[in-house]
Amino acid sequence: MAVTTPDQLLEPAPPLSAALRAGTRQEHEDAERSAFVEHLVDGTLPLAGYVDLAAQQHAIYTALEAAGDRLVAAGTHGDLVFPELVRVPAIEKDLAFLVGADWRARVRVLPATADYVARLGQVGDDLPRYAAHAYTRYLGDLSGGQILQRMLERHHGLAGDGVSFYDFPQIHKLKPFKDVYRERLDALDLTPAQRDEVVEEARVAFRLNRAVFTDLAAAHVR
Repeated sequence: MAVTTPDQLLEPAPPLSAALRAGTRQEHEDAERSAFVEHLVDGTLPLAGYVDLAAQQHAIYTALEAAGDRLVAAGTHGDLVFPELVRVPAIEKDLAFLVGADWRARVRVLPATADYVARLGQVGDDLPRYAAHAYTRYLGDLSGGQILQRMLERHHGLAGDGVSFYDFPQIHKLKPFKDVYRERLDALDLTPAQRDEVVEEARVAFRLNRAVFTDLAAAHVR
């Protein structure tokens, strides 16, 4: 008679991408329900609010992509840094269109954004925690970000110039690319403790993002 060992009774760990999706569901929903996002989607946010959002994105993605560059230089990026996803040049193009050539002197970094950037500086050389922030930002851009682009085009008459942040010209089909990204996440050679660290850091990333929305709402939602 065969004997079942305790190890055989253990359920295999879910893929990291699935653990991230499940583990950040509440934080994701909380961010989407923020007043700033609701006004952005329904068209009642003034254009100045979107411009301010772009300025915060510039600060955040500058820090995130610098962290990715450091991981690549160290050879520890786990194939998770994709040139196709780089956003900083697109954001700078949008800000030049929306604000003017002197946009760097005219935009501001909000307190919550400064906290977000500081966090990226603290964790950005660690692959598990970098993975958490990159997952949160880039998969959001490839998914809900596409909806935001359509809303901005509809409500503010923007097309191409001003919303190029949401365009990924090197990615011809978004869903297959997202599938590859999740496969790369799932293939990371992480210990159980490191997997837990990724999920917890992703929760932190969503909370930091929501704090940015709160600062933006205080400035632009009436």
